[in-house]
Amino acid sequence: MEHGHSVDEIKSRILDKSNRTDLRDFVYGSIDGTITTFAIVAGVEGANLSPTIIIALGIANVLADGFSMAASNYSGTKTELDDMHRLRQIEKRHIKLYPDGEREEIRQILKLKGLKGDVLEGAVDAITSNHERWIDLMMIEEYGILPEKPEPLRAAIITFFAFVVCGLIPLASYIIGLGSPFVAAIVATGATFFGIGALKSRWSLQHWLWSGFETLLIGGVAAGLAYFVGALFAA
Repeated sequence: MEHGHSVDEIKSRILDKSNRTDLRDFVYGSIDGTITTFAIVAGVEGANLSPTIIIALGIANVLADGFSMAASNYSGTKTELDDMHRLRQIEKRHIKLYPDGEREEIRQILKLKGLKGDVLEGAVDAITSNHERWIDLMMIEEYGILPEKPEPLRAAIITFFAFVVCGLIPLASYIIGLGSPFVAAIVATGATFFGIGALKSRWSLQHWLWSGFETLLIGGVAAGLAYFVGALFAA
């Protein structure tokens, strides 16, 4: 079973407010880091330039693009958080100015869920007796926003970490000086794409094999395009 159903297990699961966006941020950073770095490797190889250039451009990409992605994710997540605060303040003000209208909104929401009669009125009274709980329900039902707050700094750090770690994989064979670095980079990068896809299948209905091959295909197409463009400029 995916999770337990005892009273304590259910209570613990419902009360768990841990950040649920870590997976998204990790997959976002790791796939982009692997694709963009290997695209540089493939493009420079296609142009028949020296391994030193591959290492220099690759490391520059890992650090600069990784930071750029982390900063973008921070700004996007911060915007999401700011919008959540704005909407909560709107609901808080409406509850203060138009309490009867806001109670009626709760009543209509619960009525659509099948509650009626005394059960409906009791539920309305229970929810509206606590303003934070009242606002939480309005955020979900009116705006489609879960009450768990996103964490911009955490999202940025996870994105940057995943980008750097996975982005260095296509460069590893060049940095340590293997005999056939491009072949080793292809194998390592392909394995990374497949591994990322297989890992994220744990949180989806896709079979891990299909999820792995899907991510491998996406990365392979990007790398193939980069190699082709690089080959056009080969000496």
